Amino acid sequence: MSKATVAIIGRPNVGKSTFFNYIVGKRISIVEDTPGVTRDRVYADANWRGRDFTLIDTGGIEPESNDTITVQMRNQADIAINLADVIIFLTDIKQGVTAADKDIALTLKKCKKPVILVCNKSDTYGKVPNELYEFYNLGLGEPYAVSAVNAKGIGDVLDAIYDKLPEEKAQEDESTVIKVAMIGKPNVGKSSLINKILGENRVIVSDISGTTRDAIDSEYENEFGKYVFIDTAGIRRKSKVDDSLEKYSVIRSLLAIERADVCVLMLDAKEGVSAQDAKIAGEAHEAGKGVIIAINKWDEVEKDNQTMENYKKEVYNKLSYLSYAPIIFISAKTGQRVNKLYELINQVASQNALRISTSVLNDILSEAVTIVQPPTDKGKRLKIFYMTQAATKPPTFVVFVNDKQLFHFSYERYLINQIRKEFGGLVGTPIRMIVREKNEK
Repeated sequence: MSKATVAIIGRPNVGKSTFFNYIVGKRISIVEDTPGVTRDRVYADANWRGRDFTLIDTGGIEPESNDTITVQMRNQADIAINLADVIIFLTDIKQGVTAADKDIALTLKKCKKPVILVCNKSDTYGKVPNELYEFYNLGLGEPYAVSAVNAKGIGDVLDAIYDKLPEEKAQEDESTVIKVAMIGKPNVGKSSLINKILGENRVIVSDISGTTRDAIDSEYENEFGKYVFIDTAGIRRKSKVDDSLEKYSVIRSLLAIERADVCVLMLDAKEGVSAQDAKIAGEAHEAGKGVIIAINKWDEVEKDNQTMENYKKEVYNKLSYLSYAPIIFISAKTGQRVNKLYELINQVASQNALRISTSVLNDILSEAVTIVQPPTDKGKRLKIFYMTQAATKPPTFVVFVNDKQLFHFSYERYLINQIRKEFGGLVGTPIRMIVREKNEK
């Protein structure tokens, strides 16, 4: 990473996510009064006194627990410690120093990195609370009494972070970075695919549906380019979303779609396309994002020489509005065709950002009108004066006509298909068309 990194470490339910959200200025980490809500590392950019840094929220560390998920949460926190330039050790002043706090403090001393000891839930104003002095026994220097809920003492902690940040590193051009959101139902292999790409256990992988709750960003660079892979919680039907935590996760996934350049819709090869897959695909399509359909677990399917083509036809039949989206058959487990995904991502991102000159557009329009005359209604014919491109991501075109009521959907679809034909299909990107009457602004 080009920016300095600050990790928030601590036991479950000491207020790490509330503290994180306050510093970054928006509700990114899930906040709920339930231990173990944040499981993976969550990244966000923050700024203090003109200095940018990346803040990492982590799942709570429970040194003595052997629960599968808890152990993986502990591993994720360990990775965050290794990544960090500065560590915030967050504790609960109301509970005092616990055995777990002592174990965490010992671990942090061994890592030889700057540590800022913060005692959260100090909600009263005035003199220093007596409970604070107990935390000097952890041997991590002066503790800061704060209240993440009331923003008490946060500025002092930020000043301490600023003082301990390493010298600034050169910033990279973010315009070359492609943001890729992995979307799909729970348990289709989104986290496994990201871990295969990164070559590390970047996100928690478990057979338990709903293991990933937050949207997780992972920076990655290889010979194909620079990427940020966003792992999202699986989106289930609203009728099945009873847990308030999962409701937050669905929101995170939809927000991840919004900030992505390309969405990789992952389907389970053995299950095919479900109604919920169609719903998720629709979210990406409506958001105007580049879309790739990745059929995962292809190694587990019995095949003959027609299996792949028949599967494609079935997918496009059920997701007809995504007929522009390329399909790739992969295995996150074995790595089958994963390397081919990068070139596909680059192609789709490029097509989604394509800009076409007005002169070229009107040449295409003129030819299209010659081939298929615009429709008429009650003796009145549609006249199309000209077309121009209004935006990219997705390519959006404005068509000026004499009467919008005459511009039928079928003719709009015809013009879109003509544009796709001229530009190699505009693979992976939706196209939007806005109709205006000549004197309409």
